[in-house]
Amino acid sequence: MSRHIGMVTLVVRDYDEAIAWYTGVLGFSLISDTALSPAKRWVVVAPEKDGAKILLARADNPAQTASIGNQTGGRVALFLHTDDFAADHAAMVRAGVHFLEEPRHETYGSVAVFEDLYGNTWDLLQLK
Repeated sequence: MSRHIGMVTLVVRDYDEAIAWYTGVLGFSLISDTALSPAKRWVVVAPEKDGAKILLARADNPAQTASIGNQTGGRVALFLHTDDFAADHAAMVRAGVHFLEEPRHETYGSVAVFEDLYGNTWDLLQLK
């Protein structure tokens, strides 16, 4: 049996601003943007066509709105793996990504924590 995580959901304020940030700033691909109703869309982005994807789900009630940017209670939410930490970090800095720390070189690899446009924290990570 083969299993993997195919997609995770991030609750967002607005579909179009989220698409613009994830594709324009992080360089992700827009995999899908399909209208499901006048108010709801199926929006999927990913750093690569293969592997895990992110479903961008617009908040549609007060509880969901309250969770935007803090879906993991302040912990790092997602891990963006790279095979060229220095190049990706530099490109993200040039694109205006807000890093919460300088790059660290740990026993397991190179890492730096950054925020997305809503404040969700991510690790940019190159494993050894």
